[in-house]
Amino acid sequence: MSNNPKIHTYKTLPSLITRLRDDLNNKDFVLLYAYNCTGKTRISMEFKEWGKRKRGIERDTLYFNAYTEDLFHWHNDLENDNERYLKINADSNFFNGFKELALENKIRPYLHRYADFEFIIDYERWIITFSHGDADHIKISRGEENIFIWCIFLAICELTIDGLGAYDWVKYLYIDDPISSLDDNNAIAVASDLAQLLKKDRGHLKTVISSHHGLFFNVMCHELKRLGHKKYFLHRKSGSDTYTLRPTNDTPFFNHIAMLSELQQASESGKLYTHHFNMLRNILEKTATFFGFDDFSHCIKGVDDEILYARALNLLSHGGYSVYEPREMVDDTKELFKKILSAFLNRYRFDLPELIIEQNPQENQS
Repeated sequence: MSNNPKIHTYKTLPSLITRLRDDLNNKDFVLLYAYNCTGKTRISMEFKEWGKRKRGIERDTLYFNAYTEDLFHWHNDLENDNERYLKINADSNFFNGFKELALENKIRPYLHRYADFEFIIDYERWIITFSHGDADHIKISRGEENIFIWCIFLAICELTIDGLGAYDWVKYLYIDDPISSLDDNNAIAVASDLAQLLKKDRGHLKTVISSHHGLFFNVMCHELKRLGHKKYFLHRKSGSDTYTLRPTNDTPFFNHIAMLSELQQASESGKLYTHHFNMLRNILEKTATFFGFDDFSHCIKGVDDEILYARALNLLSHGGYSVYEPREMVDDTKELFKKILSAFLNRYRFDLPELIIEQNPQENQS
């Protein structure tokens, strides 16, 4: 730990948000890497609400997160199977400048980089219809819908950067996992397009970007490194309300070290739950990929009971176990888990940090 950057601990969500906003007083960008189930969406919403509570202002943050996609919903015309369209929640401030600013002309250049369908916005009914070739009112895929919504956000960001009145209230952008389940090519394209857009800003906007996607995160770090930013690994121990920020100049794959550290702590405490098998197998699979193995079982090859361990990981990591509905392992399964984890850590000597450290009572409090 002596060579590791200091880990900052925040026991409440508001104290974490205060830190992020304080960072943005001195930097234009804060980049957060965190694996799924850390609570990134909740953090983005708390960031948005902070200005209302602390400053008494109506709003100051334009955000993109899982809730953004909920501003749209499909009408599938199940009765006639003819007039399919995407319905817009026009009551949201997100759409303030749609009608007046001819947003279609801003959306299309972005959309055509990722997709080959067309669209029409009906401002009387607040619906969007899609077409491809001679086919009208088509139903686009979920992935295409997500890309389309992302392009709308990029267009609104462009209007905001240009200083147009409908979005002059925006002081902060908070972007959380812009496109989930990206392949590598699209991850690079989306990150690069976002970075180029943000580079057009003249410093009046402050931006937080959080992601679990390693390649997307790395591209953003590279693209924005000359513009002044802070980078953190964001971590929240499963079942805890305590968050940690670890400054980093490294790649984001500390994620897996954080997961291993959590598993080690759980193993030592005896508080082991069924979803911990899913986490352990996930780590073994990524380790196997890193070393070029064709199967995760190579990570425990040569240890005593390797066949038993591989079978146990196969069986016990396919139960659909959730961190949201934790079920404690029975004693025999706990012992088996500890043996597999120990065998893995003995073979690969990871330097596991203590992620949840004692907090100075005068530091990091909300």
